[in-house]
Amino acid sequence: MTKVLIVEDQKMARDSMVGYVEASENYTLAGTLKNAGSAEVFCAGHPVDLILMDVCTEYDESGLEATAVIKKRYPSVKVIIVTSMVECSFLDRAREAGADSFWYKETETEELLNVMDRTMAGESVYPDRTPEVRLGLTTSYHLTGTELLVLRTLMESSNYQEAADKIGCTERNIRFHLNNILDKTGYRNRFELCMAVSQKKLIIVNPDQELS
Repeated sequence: MTKVLIVEDQKMARDSMVGYVEASENYTLAGTLKNAGSAEVFCAGHPVDLILMDVCTEYDESGLEATAVIKKRYPSVKVIIVTSMVECSFLDRAREAGADSFWYKETETEELLNVMDRTMAGESVYPDRTPEVRLGLTTSYHLTGTELLVLRTLMESSNYQEAADKIGCTERNIRFHLNNILDKTGYRNRFELCMAVSQKKLIIVNPDQELS
C-alpha cells in the first residue's frame, strides 16, 4: 500500500483528499499536516511514499519550498503539488522544486486518484496551462499579457502611481490598461474588478513579466 501524507491547511480540501485516499484500494493515509514546514520532519519519523502538498499552507509556509527540501533529502518520495490558485508561475516553480506532478483542486479534467496512480507509476503529470477563469463578461484567457500584469500589480498596490512605479511605466499607462480590462470584463470600476479577482483566488501573471 502506498503511504500518503496530506499537507493542506483548509479543512474542506483536506477532508476531501483524505476521502480520496481512504476510498482507494491502493493507498493508505500516513498522516495530515496543516503547515508545509512540518512535512520534512514527518518524513524523517514516518514512512511516506507520496505527498499531496498544497502551495500555500498555515503560517504562510510555502509548499513549493518544502517540496524542494524534501526532494533533496528524500528523493524517492513522490510529491504532487495541489492548489486552487491560478498562478502561472506555480507550474514552473513546482518543476524547479522537483515536484513530480501538479494538480488543480477544482479541475474537472483529471481526477486526483488518476494523477496519483500515474505519478506512482513514474509519470510526471502537469497541466499544459492554468485553468480558464471566468471574470465578468470574459475569461482570463482573453486578457493580454500586459493586462494581466497590470491587473496583478493593481491587486498588490494601494494606488495607481504605486502600481506604475512597480512596473516601471506611467500612471497614464496603468489607467489605459485598466480601462481596457473594465471594458472586457464589464465591471464598473477598479474596486469591483479587484473584489472579483480576490474572490476567485485569481493570481494570473508572472511577476517578472515586462509591460509592453
